[in-house]
Amino acid sequence: MDPIIQEIFDGIVSGKRDVVIERINAALDAKLPIETIVNEGMIAAMGEVGRRFESGDFFVPEMLVSARAMQTGMNVLKPYLAESDIKSAGKVVIGTVKGDLHDIGKNLVSVMLEGAGFQMIDLGTDVPADRFVEAVKAGQPDILAMSALLTTTMPNMKLVIQTLEETGLRSQVKVLVGGAPVTESYAMQIGADGYSPDASRAVSMAKKLVA
Repeated sequence: MDPIIQEIFDGIVSGKRDVVIERINAALDAKLPIETIVNEGMIAAMGEVGRRFESGDFFVPEMLVSARAMQTGMNVLKPYLAESDIKSAGKVVIGTVKGDLHDIGKNLVSVMLEGAGFQMIDLGTDVPADRFVEAVKAGQPDILAMSALLTTTMPNMKLVIQTLEETGLRSQVKVLVGGAPVTESYAMQIGADGYSPDASRAVSMAKKLVA
C-alpha cells in the first residue's frame, strides 16, 4: 500500500481528522487515483473500525470519532468524486421515524454506510411516513433505512411499510430497520427485509440486501 494511503487509513481508524485532511490533500497532490484513496484509504479503514467494534476493541465513542474523520475526508473529496467513475455500493434513504428525535445511532449508521461506499440521503429525525415515501419515489433508493429509539415510536416503522404498500412502491425498495428497542422478530413481524442491532452490522446487512 502507498505510504500516503496507509496514513489516511490509520488517520481514520484513530479518528485524527487533521491528519486525514492533510494526507488526502497530499494524495491528491501526488495524483493518486481517487478510487484508490476512497477504496483502500477510507472504505477499508471503516471496515477495520467495524471489525474492531464487533470484536469489542472499539465502542460507540471510538466509532463516532472514526466516522467523523471519514466524513471530513469525504467532504474534501466530494468535488473530485463527481468527476470520477467510482461505482456506488447502492443508494440509501435513511431517517428516524415520526415522534423520535434521537439521531446519534442513525447518524452513525449513515456515516458507516457512506464509508462503505453507499450514497446516502439523510432525512433527519421525526420523519413522517409520507416523507419517507416521497423520498423513495423521488430518489429511487435501493434501501430505506429506519431508526426508532423509543417503544412508542416503533409502530411508525410499520406505518411507513404499509404506506409503501398502499402507494405501490414496496417492491421497489428493501427496508432495513434498527434502534435500541427494535428486535429481529419485530422487524420480520412488520414486514421489513432486514434488521441490524448496531451500525457495524448495518453495513453487512445493507450489502446483503443489495447483493
